[in-house]
Amino acid sequence: MAYSATKKPVHNRGIPPDSFLDELVRWGQTAPAEIFAPNPYQDVYSSVVGVLGPWEGLHHRRAAMLEVMRVLAGFESSWKWREGTDQAADKRAKKLRSPSEIEAGAWQVSANSMGFGMELKTLVLSKVGSLNANDFQRGMKQDHDLAMEYIARLLRRTVRHNGPVLRHEIDKWLRKDAVREFQALLYSESSTRAQDDDCVPQLRAAGGR
Repeated sequence: MAYSATKKPVHNRGIPPDSFLDELVRWGQTAPAEIFAPNPYQDVYSSVVGVLGPWEGLHHRRAAMLEVMRVLAGFESSWKWREGTDQAADKRAKKLRSPSEIEAGAWQVSANSMGFGMELKTLVLSKVGSLNANDFQRGMKQDHDLAMEYIARLLRRTVRHNGPVLRHEIDKWLRKDAVREFQALLYSESSTRAQDDDCVPQLRAAGGR
């Protein structure tokens, strides 16, 4: 795939590797439509609507999620799938952090974030076969599709687990032209995604949050 706007630098983290963007786009083409549909929560779409919105339907929302994931992965791990614990957080902690508090993977999620929604536990259990914190960490590092779906579903529940989103640190680096590029890649003639999305009537004109 050819990338331009989606290869722009993020803060002081550099630029995302093509291999990372390839996986992100492939996941975006097959991810369940429900992940991107409006919901009643103050979620990631509520947080970045002033930067990337207003939303123009499900196609736009799907592409915007990929842009948030692109930038957030830069902040959290410099796009490293196997990134381990947040060493700065370890140093700030007054005592040794428990396995459920330790971050893992490209988006630096921890097992205690599963408490934000039953669908998060269901996803991890179906992919990892366990809700054990150490198994969670291993899954987030090794199963890239799991890591992508997990962070997307988590961000639809809350932005409180990811400081760069909560504090709007990612906002400066989010790009509307990158969203347009993602949308073009997601809905190219070789993709069946556009047709699939349009087959979901309640999502066809999904705006809102």
